Amino acid sequence: MTKDVIDAIRERRSVRRFQSRPVPDATVGRLLECAVLAPSAGNVQAWHFYVVKDDERRQALAAAAHHQLFLAHAPVVIVVCANLPRIANRYGDRGTSLYVLQDTAAAVQNILLAATAFGLATCWIGSFDEEAVAKVVGAERGILRPVAVIPVGYPAEEPAQRPRRPLDEVVTVLA
Repeated sequence: MTKDVIDAIRERRSVRRFQSRPVPDATVGRLLECAVLAPSAGNVQAWHFYVVKDDERRQALAAAAHHQLFLAHAPVVIVVCANLPRIANRYGDRGTSLYVLQDTAAAVQNILLAATAFGLATCWIGSFDEEAVAKVVGAERGILRPVAVIPVGYPAEEPAQRPRRPLDEVVTVLA
């Protein structure tokens, strides 16, 4: 059963311990469907997703992510890449330096929230060696740039909500 989007936003956590239980292919497919429903500049959809289930590749991704070993224990890892030529063709440098990062970030957030709705756990990993990750998944240099690595699985822990800054500290209303 899926959750309301507001519930998923409130309940989403970065999880670093996963059960060994596999994630059904159909569920992974639903996560990817949600990813491609994200908004993108000019609807260019300049993204590409690698789904990594192979143990050896997950181990290599963990090493490439500065030895964040928990990554290898998730049964599925999704590597989100920016398709640089696709965005550059429409928006040039601004597209490759900003828009594609915004677009892939929106796709990542959709994956995280959809996973939460399905009772799955994730962690948005941005700390990694881009070239090493690209090599693991076979992303062509200069074409597909890895921007996020997302382990996906059933949670083996329930982290507490981390503190958030109060709205009056981060919001300015201009009336």
